[in-house]
Amino acid sequence: MQASWQNPILDLISDCAEAKQTECYVIGGYVRDWLLNRPSKDIDIVVVGSGIELAMALKAKLGKKAALSVFKNFGTAQIKYKDTEIEFVGARKESYRNDSRKPIVEDGTLEDDQKRRDFTINAMAICLNKSKFGELTDPFGGKKDLEYKILRTPLNPNVTFSDDPLRMMRCIRFATQLKFSIEDGTYRALESNKERINIISQERILDELNKIMMSDKPSIGLDILYKCGLLEIIMPEISNLKGVDIIAGKGHKDIFYHTLEVVDNVAKQSSNLWLRWAALFHDVGKPATKRFDPKIGWMFHNHNYIGEKMIPHIFKRMKFPMNEKMRYVQKIVSLHMRPIALVEEEITDSAVRRLLFEGGDDIEDLMTLCEADITSKNEAKVNKYMQNLQIVRLKLKDIEQKDHVRNFQPPIDGAEIMKTFGLEPCGTVGQIKAVIKDAILDGKIPNEYEPAHDLMIQIASSMGLTPIK
Repeated sequence: MQASWQNPILDLISDCAEAKQTECYVIGGYVRDWLLNRPSKDIDIVVVGSGIELAMALKAKLGKKAALSVFKNFGTAQIKYKDTEIEFVGARKESYRNDSRKPIVEDGTLEDDQKRRDFTINAMAICLNKSKFGELTDPFGGKKDLEYKILRTPLNPNVTFSDDPLRMMRCIRFATQLKFSIEDGTYRALESNKERINIISQERILDELNKIMMSDKPSIGLDILYKCGLLEIIMPEISNLKGVDIIAGKGHKDIFYHTLEVVDNVAKQSSNLWLRWAALFHDVGKPATKRFDPKIGWMFHNHNYIGEKMIPHIFKRMKFPMNEKMRYVQKIVSLHMRPIALVEEEITDSAVRRLLFEGGDDIEDLMTLCEADITSKNEAKVNKYMQNLQIVRLKLKDIEQKDHVRNFQPPIDGAEIMKTFGLEPCGTVGQIKAVIKDAILDGKIPNEYEPAHDLMIQIASSMGLTPIK
């Protein structure tokens, strides 16, 4: 193996293995990524013997800058050194029970360890012992599969996926990240073992989904998930978007494939994971709102608001964070039609102010999604919408500079209203606040204290209220 492959840490591990007369290899993703010329900071070391002892020897060489964690129950150890993580494990063979992905583990040989790997491209090992340093052991043809860009399991894929169904998600994730094809037998095993995914925790599934969503082209994985039947199990709301209904010769676009195109469009513009999720969920309310009008055609009235209400239920079931990330996705889903509506109507200052107020700091992300949502095959139509959205962007910038309404709080708050008129907390206070806010957003008064105070007195007077002395 050429010298350029060598990593100073691997040289140190080699020295430790030599001193302990221990057989050891770098295996899995680090080898795969090196052959693909992809950078990798995660190094997996398999030791024919005690992985923990070799990790402790390396820690002694690296000194205080290295952090060692030992997991005796699993026979593994981890070292974090600068920006690199090194995992040590003793070579082992595994067997599985039908109701769990947790294996029964026994000590094994390098060959046993390679057999338990998920894919041939992750089963390659490079020796770190001095006598055979850099020698590749590739019993399942992983290097050739890398060259042909094929994903294949080392053993029978039905056994591989049934033993640990998370490997099905990993298969689709690797196909997405690497843009590899899934070998026919391996793909059929995805279809026949899909129900086994139910023994995997939502947290593990979500971790793989996040990696798919953060790839260059998430639609690759999402489409495979749909076609093999996994999507219907783990995200039925997205699977339900598939299909086209035709009445009186009128059909609508396939919402599923439109959605995948929108996700890919967002991925080209933004690395924000939650904006990508918002793109996936932006039309999730359409199946529930789909109606056919003989005069108009297909309608999805209020699908954005229905989608907004669906998000918390989806997030809770799938173990998404139930925090500001969820509220962000809700907001983007709820508002995603608003810029398009502005385009189709006269773009008034009042409508732009309201969009700025409701979009707040997420207004740029919202506009990114709206532009990504234009997926017509009619190039003239796309250009028209894009030009109009650019006008909206300029209007947003102009109104923000002039009126400062993004995330604004009206100059008169509830405490001042209660103090001025001697009120307890009540609906009247909220009504007065709402009228002041709407007057500012509609441009009837500037976003300043004196005009807002005068309007407060005027509104209160119409309600029969007078300031207390």
